[in-house]
Amino acid sequence: MGAEMKFEKTGDTTYSLDVCGYVCPHPQMYCKKSLQKMEEGDILSLTFDNPSSKETIIQMVEAQGDEILEEKIEGGKIYLEIEKG
Repeated sequence: MGAEMKFEKTGDTTYSLDVCGYVCPHPQMYCKKSLQKMEEGDILSLTFDNPSSKETIIQMVEAQGDEILEEKIEGGKIYLEIEKG
């Protein structure tokens, strides 16, 4: 068994989703499903390590009317902070 998708509530309005080890289209599918479970204004901290998913996730997030608050790359992992719109 390989990667495991971890979606958890980390605070009143904050969630984290770790999809490291997954390749397209799984990171964006899990991201979309996670955002659907959240309320407007909630924050999702997304961590993934598949660079080719980045553009697709950003496009999907913006198309849904959500907002990327922060984006950073550290040690091969990509971190996005997403506010549900």
